[in-house]
Amino acid sequence: MTSDVKEVKLDFDAECPSCGASVEFNPKTGKLSCPYCGYEVDIAKPEQEEQRSAQELDFYDAKNRGRFDWGVEKKTVICSECAAETIYDALQVADTCPYCGSHQVMEASTEETLAPNGVCTFEVTDKEAGESFHKWIRSRIFTPRQAKLSAKPDAFTGVYLPYWTFDSRTISYYSAQYGINRTVRDAEGETRIVTDWYSTSGVYQEFFDDELVSATRRYDRDMMRKIEPFRLTDNKGYRPEYVSGFLAERYSIGLDEGFEEAKSSIHNKIEQAIKSKVRFEHGADIVGHVSFSTTHDDITYKYLMLPIWLSSFKYKDKLYRFMVNGQTGRVGGSAPISPVRVGIAVLLSIAVIYMIYLFSQS
Repeated sequence: MTSDVKEVKLDFDAECPSCGASVEFNPKTGKLSCPYCGYEVDIAKPEQEEQRSAQELDFYDAKNRGRFDWGVEKKTVICSECAAETIYDALQVADTCPYCGSHQVMEASTEETLAPNGVCTFEVTDKEAGESFHKWIRSRIFTPRQAKLSAKPDAFTGVYLPYWTFDSRTISYYSAQYGINRTVRDAEGETRIVTDWYSTSGVYQEFFDDELVSATRRYDRDMMRKIEPFRLTDNKGYRPEYVSGFLAERYSIGLDEGFEEAKSSIHNKIEQAIKSKVRFEHGADIVGHVSFSTTHDDITYKYLMLPIWLSSFKYKDKLYRFMVNGQTGRVGGSAPISPVRVGIAVLLSIAVIYMIYLFSQS
């Protein structure tokens, strides 16, 4: 074993007491199930109510706030079933032994990282994920008909990906300009629109609840956004049993960096909210030149593991990847595009615009 590889222990014994195979979390029953002998057992619930779901944690009290680089550190795990030694990326929390197929749930935190305090478990099975995929691809307007008929997803891989959620009470002090349009008639009798501009300022307050930020760099961010939202309130306090039978990954984007992303998203939402506020209060037609400063108070966070099905399909020798939300079945991904269908849509749009123009001139 090289000096830069750390030995870690398994955090959960996944062995079935009936037949010795590995038990895994069953999305349908919410229990641990053995796919071979049918053995099932409930996952023990915490005695204290506040431990049954993820609790809000004080942002400034958190330690180990930085990022955790993947691909740099490695760890070795001794399989409890076959005693094989496997080296994993240090980000991995759960995987399957490549030698005997047993499920391995490793330590979810280290001395350098925070531990997840919640998990939204899988509610959609891989079969249901396939059904959602077929509905999704049939709804793609610009996808060729043959692709819709022939697309068959490869085997689904269930993975729990790390996310941060942030709560923040915000106060924003703003200034803006707004315009009110009026119609004027010139000496020749022609009318035109004139905008009168005014200045305004004020205070805008809003509490942001569960602002969601992906904490992984390994997957396509745009694709991940397409499968949102998740039902974040339907979470459970983290237990290793919930991730048994799935891949799971700890965060590579740290708490501080995650909050910077959350603040950027919140900033954009506040800007739109201020524009709406000014437009409503002053009966404005246009709002522009908005500037504001925001303070964040009562900041809390949760570190959640969220469920996602990963798969792909081939069409004309090209690979298309997609994801399915493991809670809702919402699909996001890439699909083939027919240039003919796009061209027809463009021509129809031009025809509609031209008809509107002719109508307005009559």
